[in-house]
Amino acid sequence: MAKELKPGDAVSWKSHGGTAHGKVVSEVTQRTRIKGHTVAASPDNPELIVETEKGAKAAHKPAALTKE
Repeated sequence: MAKELKPGDAVSWKSHGGTAHGKVVSEVTQRTRIKGHTVAASPDNPELIVETEKGAKAAHKPAALTKE
């Protein structure tokens, strides 16, 4: 998995409302849709699906996440 993050890892990331916290759910290596947006992931450009403590999911590039 990219950046040594794996499902279940606690992470934080910058959000429009400040810093968000949650966990890694999975790695995406192909084009997919989440929350109405297309995630242009590929094996060479993976993205991680994260879930907040409230259950909201989003896709982020590994470099945007900080392992806690």
